[in-house]
Amino acid sequence: MGFFDSEIVQQEARNLFEDYQSLMRLGSDYGKFDREGKKIYIEKMEEMMDRYRVFMKRFELSEDFMAQMTVEQLKTQLGQFGVTPQQMFDQMHMTLERMKAELERTS
Repeated sequence: MGFFDSEIVQQEARNLFEDYQSLMRLGSDYGKFDREGKKIYIEKMEEMMDRYRVFMKRFELSEDFMAQMTVEQLKTQLGQFGVTPQQMFDQMHMTLERMKAELERTS
């Protein structure tokens, strides 16, 4: 069975995509959130990044050809912006840390 044939993989991919889209829509109103709302949003984004990191690691560890092609496509796409997948995760982490620090300064 191929990597993408797994119902578990397909469901997790759908969940990640839907959750990410929801968080992005919510994030457009981030400036209007109260302190607790901002804190919850940051926590949800951190959880999302952890889930995404695990999901991508599964791709990397899989011997399935399509999984490996997906990893290579991501690397190519990010490479067009001069970024590696690890740098992308590091940048997201730094952004969330800055958001937390800003939240602490305003309390």
